[in-house]
Amino acid sequence: MGAAAKVQVRRAYEAPATTDGTRVLVDRLWPRGLARAEASLDEWCKQVAPSTELRTWYAHDPERFEEFGRRYRQELAQPERAEALAHLRELARSATLTLLTATRQPEISEAQVLAELLRD
Repeated sequence: MGAAAKVQVRRAYEAPATTDGTRVLVDRLWPRGLARAEASLDEWCKQVAPSTELRTWYAHDPERFEEFGRRYRQELAQPERAEALAHLRELARSATLTLLTATRQPEISEAQVLAELLRD
């Protein structure tokens, strides 16, 4: 792929920016209080989201982020998630890709783990 893919992470509640490129929600659950018409999404790729068990265990505890990332990368090797990850790689090859998440701390979210994987 030559140059690193342009992948960024933003909150789903933020207004779209002209630099967003393709906007993909990567959460398993739809963001609370966000109307679908206002989301400005190109896709909702919930197949790539972490399992409910992993999300529940993690609970966005900053001290668990490193272990969460390790476990999540293992989950991404499962066929359904691997296929969804490959799809995101294809999107990142053609244009800027913005991964959207509803979490208040996107820097410690599954979207951040995905962005790091897609940039490599």
